[in-house]
Amino acid sequence: MEQKIKLLLAEDDENLGLLLKEYLVAKGFEADLYPDGEVAYKGFMKAHYDICILDIMMPKKDGFSLAKDIRAVNPDIPIIFLTAKNLKDDVIEGFKLGADDYITKPFSMEELIFRIEAILRRTSQESQTASEPVYTLGKFTFDTRKQTLIDGDKMVKLTTKESDLLKLLCLNANKVLERNYALKSIWIDDNYFNARSMDVYITKLRKHLKDEPSVEIINVHGKGYKLII
Repeated sequence: MEQKIKLLLAEDDENLGLLLKEYLVAKGFEADLYPDGEVAYKGFMKAHYDICILDIMMPKKDGFSLAKDIRAVNPDIPIIFLTAKNLKDDVIEGFKLGADDYITKPFSMEELIFRIEAILRRTSQESQTASEPVYTLGKFTFDTRKQTLIDGDKMVKLTTKESDLLKLLCLNANKVLERNYALKSIWIDDNYFNARSMDVYITKLRKHLKDEPSVEIINVHGKGYKLII
């Protein structure tokens, strides 16, 4: 029997939380509902989850704080934020924390399921990749399988999205990586929020590589990015 996907759902609106849980279970998922960030974190530490769906505005511990704590334990688990707001600052903050997606209330249940399945497809494809190449970026060694960037005895553990984006840049080294292609390859959808997310990750990669002057990620206006090595 195929094991069900297990979701952590943190939502302080009891009616919405119960409705979401009921719908997710009806669609074949397992779902544990928590009414605030503190109990959600305790639940996360006690059980294995495949994906987290976190409301941002919660009592005791908000969604952003909860995501930070979860990421400290498991840097790769997919996270979707739910919010009643549609503020760009919140969206950018969420993506800086490594959010995989962001849904603004009100939303349709079908849309949530679509986004969950899209994220799970991507992470499944990544886990099924048996062996990936190692790239040399000046003094850095980038191991795509281990998602590490090594400089001598220093090692940086990249997030899944950082690794995916750097791998795409390496595959297109010294050529233009088209923005829309990268968005659809990694984020599935090339909407505004995902585009801002990619900008955040490009900035993170530049910081990781800043100690190697021979390696540079440049903006190509109106087209995308280019990794110069």
